[in-house]
Amino acid sequence: MDLQSLKQDLALRNKNGLPFLLSGIVVWTLITAAFLLPIELRLQNIALLALTGLLFPVAIGLAGLLKADWKSEDNPLGSLGLVCNLAQFAYFPLVFWALGSRPEAMVFVFAVIAGAHFLPYGWLYDTKAYYIMAPVMAIVSTLVGWAAAPDSLWTVPLAFLILLAALNVWLLADYKKKSGIAGMEKRAA
Repeated sequence: MDLQSLKQDLALRNKNGLPFLLSGIVVWTLITAAFLLPIELRLQNIALLALTGLLFPVAIGLAGLLKADWKSEDNPLGSLGLVCNLAQFAYFPLVFWALGSRPEAMVFVFAVIAGAHFLPYGWLYDTKAYYIMAPVMAIVSTLVGWAAAPDSLWTVPLAFLILLAALNVWLLADYKKKSGIAGMEKRAA
């Protein structure tokens, strides 16, 4: 199997990563809710970190519901998605710096890292959606974060949530297109 075929196989079996991105919708909705609560910023930031722990188990559950093979162990590119995801942890010292030194910046620093980490998935799943939305998410999170008053930091996770929803819709459309093409190729063979 050539590289393009491996990427196509992975995109179809992983459904363009949709189980993880749909899980992100759940998590970022909860993060937005946490930033709307009338609690101190330190607790909101701690809630942000704690809520991210839900992402993986929710994604695995969604993968089962969507019949997505999130591991794709027999595809040589299967583990690359995990590597791309883990790479964002290299930037977490910035998150912890913000938590201690600039707590009002933590949510947008986190959103920038979360958005930017999607970029290599454009190559992995062979879709423009990630290539375009990753920098858009990072830039919009930065601009909204800079503009947000301390009592309206909820606008950062809300903006990220809206962009994440748009990315999900785009990836679903891309997946449907790819699965239709793959179905036509099988019928032609």
